[in-house]
Amino acid sequence: MPKIKSEKKARIHNEIQKQGIIYNKDFGQHILKNPLVIKSMLDKAALRPNSDIVLEIGPGTGNMTVKILEHAKKVIACEIDARLAAELQKRVQGTPMQTKLQVLLGDFLKAELPLFDLCIANVPYQISSPLVFKLLLHRPLFRCAVLMFQREFAQRLVAKPGDKLYCRLSINTQLLAHVDMLMKVGKNNFKPPPKVESSVVRLEPKNPPPPINFTEWDGLTRIAFLRKNKTLAAGFKLSSVTEMLEKNYKLHLSLHNMSIEENFNMQSKVINILQKLGMETCRARSMDVDDFMRLLLAFNSEGIHFN
Repeated sequence: MPKIKSEKKARIHNEIQKQGIIYNKDFGQHILKNPLVIKSMLDKAALRPNSDIVLEIGPGTGNMTVKILEHAKKVIACEIDARLAAELQKRVQGTPMQTKLQVLLGDFLKAELPLFDLCIANVPYQISSPLVFKLLLHRPLFRCAVLMFQREFAQRLVAKPGDKLYCRLSINTQLLAHVDMLMKVGKNNFKPPPKVESSVVRLEPKNPPPPINFTEWDGLTRIAFLRKNKTLAAGFKLSSVTEMLEKNYKLHLSLHNMSIEENFNMQSKVINILQKLGMETCRARSMDVDDFMRLLLAFNSEGIHFN
């Protein structure tokens, strides 16, 4: 029996080798093969012929890259796998597209991004969240991004207050960008097929960006969504939260040559701020961007910071 199994494995391995590239699951390599899906993504990006510089993340073997190159002024393709980068360059070698393609070999999350107008990508799903915020915090602002994500992740991006999937990812993304769900994409549109369904989302950075320190904003929402179904007052009473805020508050006072109040108590100070705003019983799951912005400004005005 073991011999039969080993022969079967060898046969499968030989078949894969005949097909060419063996895709690396660690890099989330699921190549988008349906040309109609690719065309639809390009249409939704409103690509300006011969003038746009397009950033593509995880181009794979270049099915989408080639279509973008037909219309864009330039494509900057960021690829972590040297084998696929070589395949992509080989694909356009000796064609007019060759001079329009720039390949950045390496980890996108560590790369220094050049200037670009659009981002179009079938995203490696395991880096979806840090990828979104690397893009949205990039300056100068780009026009829009059309990105393929795992469906549940995409649903979280567009979720509204009160929705089951509404979370810190939702509010942080919607602070920085207008987000729209564009279309669903089934597993069979990829090679090899992933285990999950996918969706395409359009992100348009808010221009000008909101006048908020994102590190502080992220710190606030992190606390609020620790227990998104509990009241804000309950969340801010956690000892770890109180200790962190007290440490930041004392640093703020020190930097401004101010002394701490007599009978100071951070928990009481926080609850007092929430009561003034009428938000003591509010829950993160039901709060929108404006609610969190009011809350952050109120805390900051009292010298309480989250970075």
